[in-house]
Amino acid sequence: MAENDGQGAGDTSGGLEVLVVDDESRLADLFAAWLQADYNVEAAYDGESALDLMEDSVEIVLLDRRMPGLSGDEVLDRIREDGYDCRVVMVTAVDPDFDIIEMGFDDYLVKPVSKDELLEVVESVTGRSEYETDIQEYYALVSKKSLLESEKSERELEDNEEYRELCERVDELRERVDQTVSGMQDHDDFVGAFQDLPGGS
Repeated sequence: MAENDGQGAGDTSGGLEVLVVDDESRLADLFAAWLQADYNVEAAYDGESALDLMEDSVEIVLLDRRMPGLSGDEVLDRIREDGYDCRVVMVTAVDPDFDIIEMGFDDYLVKPVSKDELLEVVESVTGRSEYETDIQEYYALVSKKSLLESEKSERELEDNEEYRELCERVDELRERVDQTVSGMQDHDDFVGAFQDLPGGS
């Protein structure tokens, strides 16, 4: 892939469009190579290039948090502010902290990431795109809740007001999602994935 213009060439084989964003170009290209068999992939090596490549057709963004210039957090904010309806997965060496609660991502992978992990999370967020907004939000919030519970002590969690509000929102959404899922029993794959979630019914 060409690196002189800050972005890689995309595969044109069709399928879902995925944008991989990482200032480590070799890593971005590796992730793109892993995905190209099943997805139409483009790679960007900085935040500005990522925003230049953003279009309504982009359905999934794999986004590094720490980048020179525009950080991944800033790119995420811009994607959401500009109204793009895509799933965003943070793929980063930054361990999650309470600041993730307010961030508009759908899932979070901590590097190093294996090929299986990457393919699994892309497939997972792709499946979510087919379901209602409440369910998408529930998945995203449960992901954040699980991340924080794996990183923080019980005392830290109990003392954090944003975490408590997150738990309340998860409980509220769980009730609504349960009603939606009960009408989707023919979607076995979805129901199975939903039941495997931490806090799922």
